[in-house]
Amino acid sequence: MPHDDDNETPLLADAVRQPDGTPERLRRQIEFIIEADRLKNVFRRSPLLSADRRENDAEHSWHLALMTLVLTEYADEPVDTGKVLALVVVHDLVEIYAGDTFLYDTAAAADQEEREQQAADKLFALLPDDQREHFRALWDEFEARVTPEARFAKAMDRLQPLLLNYGNRGGTWRTPGVTEDDVLARKSVIKDASADLWRYAQDLIHTGAANGWVPRADSRS
Repeated sequence: MPHDDDNETPLLADAVRQPDGTPERLRRQIEFIIEADRLKNVFRRSPLLSADRRENDAEHSWHLALMTLVLTEYADEPVDTGKVLALVVVHDLVEIYAGDTFLYDTAAAADQEEREQQAADKLFALLPDDQREHFRALWDEFEARVTPEARFAKAMDRLQPLLLNYGNRGGTWRTPGVTEDDVLARKSVIKDASADLWRYAQDLIHTGAANGWVPRADSRS
């Protein structure tokens, strides 16, 4: 799980000369956008359905945005779709510096919050002050999950890799030590946002276990 601990690492924008006379606010916004290109090189564990490789974080964020547009009708509470879109697009940006933490890696999860808080401080500081505060507030809202929008955004974040793993006949479920109960426990936050989608998620997991794609707890050696 590589991540950037070096605060002296040059920005991508340092190698992209902007035109003379670019207003300061626009320059900072463009530098942030350029730095976000790093997200395309942060690879997750989830295997793609369409190619023999792993998904990157930018692809994951796009898929969450699309799922939000398609599935918000299943939210248990009314949600602002635009707000959910903002949350799912912003929430993984910190992994540019913190790296992706595999859902079933308890050792890596021990310092995940610290790594991601430091990454958020570093990344959002590239923006003008008002946008820095706004983007940081979105990221904090996603993490806290106290609003209907944040709960639904988190549900999308947990459902999307579930679809990839099911479609790949197990995918990361085949990680040694992971059982059906582990998957159910990690995905249970879906029920905080949508009873319908949680029933569907459970059906996927139970079907996967029945097919031998993830072991039952009592069958683990």
